[in-house]
Amino acid sequence: MNIVHTESSLGWGGQEIRILSESEGLISRGHRVGLLCPPEARVHEEARRRGVPVTALPIGRKNLRGFLALRRWLRENPCDVVNTHSSTDSWLSAMALKSLGRPCPLVRTRHISAAVPTGAATRWLYRDATARIVTTGESIKAALVERNGLDAARIASVPTGIDEARFRPGDRDAARRALGLPLDRTLVGIVATLRSWKGHRYLVDAIGGLPDAFGLVIVGDGPQREALEAQVASLSGRVWMPGNQQDVLPWLHALDVFALPSYANEGVPQALVQAMMSGLACVTTDAGSIGELALHERTALVVARQDATALRDAIARLATDPGLRARLGAAAREFCVARYSYGAMLDRMEAIYRDACDRT
Repeated sequence: MNIVHTESSLGWGGQEIRILSESEGLISRGHRVGLLCPPEARVHEEARRRGVPVTALPIGRKNLRGFLALRRWLRENPCDVVNTHSSTDSWLSAMALKSLGRPCPLVRTRHISAAVPTGAATRWLYRDATARIVTTGESIKAALVERNGLDAARIASVPTGIDEARFRPGDRDAARRALGLPLDRTLVGIVATLRSWKGHRYLVDAIGGLPDAFGLVIVGDGPQREALEAQVASLSGRVWMPGNQQDVLPWLHALDVFALPSYANEGVPQALVQAMMSGLACVTTDAGSIGELALHERTALVVARQDATALRDAIARLATDPGLRARLGAAAREFCVARYSYGAMLDRMEAIYRDACDRT
C-alpha cells in the first residue's frame, strides 16, 4: 500500500514517535509510507534522520494556505490511504479529500484521552469524512462510543507497540557508570515530555519528601522545563535532567523505580510500556488508558492522581521491598510482551488500512 501520514503538531512526544516507528515498520514490510508536516516541526527533522520520506507543507494552522497546499499535494501524489494525527491536519485533510471527490480513505488516529467535541462539524469529521478511527487505548475508544455516539465497529484500539527484544532488563550498575550516575543512590526516573499533565511536579514533591539517599532522573524536554528547573533547585545534587535522549534504554536500565504520575490526556504511554518491558517496578496513576496495563499490585503500583504523598509512599514501599520490585517488574514485562509488541501493532495497522481501502 501507499500510506501517507499527516501531522500538524510542532511538538515532540509519544504521538510523533508512534508515527515514525509505525512508518519504519511498514516500510520494512514493503509498503510505501510518507509523512506530510510543517517544515519547522520536530518530527520533520526526526523523519529525515530515520529515513522516513517526509514532505514539508504549511499545515500547522487551519487556514486556506494549508488547505490549498495539502489539496495540491494530494492531487499530484495519489495514495491508497491518508492517516491523520492531530486536529488541524485532520480537518485540512478531510476538506482537501472532500474537494477532490474523496480519491482515497481517511483514517483518523486519536492518541490522547482529551474529550472530542460533540458539535455537528466534528460529527461530520468522525462519522462521514473518516473511514476508520484508531485509538491508542480502549478507554479512548469507549469515550468516542459513549460520549460521541460513534459506531464501535469503525473504531480500533491499537496501542503503540514496543520492541520486546530490545527493551528488556539490563545491568543497572553498568548503565549508571556509562551515564555518570551514582551507584549508591536509589534512583527514581521518568521519561516523558515536560508537559504539565505528565505530573512531573508531583514527582519532584514526592522525592523532596524522601531521604537524601533518593535521587530523581527526569529524561525529556518540553514547555515545563523552566518551571521544573526552578522547583528542583532545592534538591541540589539529587536530580538529573539530561533532556531528550535518542536512546532512552540506558536510562531505564539505570533506574530502581520508574514513575509516571500523569493526571490527564494519556493513551497507553510508550515510556511506561518500555519501562515495564525493561523489568522495572513502576508507580503510576489511572489516567487515560494507563489502567489497561498498570494493574494495581499485579503489574504496578497505582496511586491517586495529583497526590504527591501517595506517590512518595509508593516509591518508598518499592525502595524498601526488593521482593516486591522484582515481582512487579517480572509481571509487568510478561504482561506487556504479550499485549504490546511491535509486530502486533504493525499487523493490526496493516489490516486497518486494507479495511479502509476496501470500504471505498
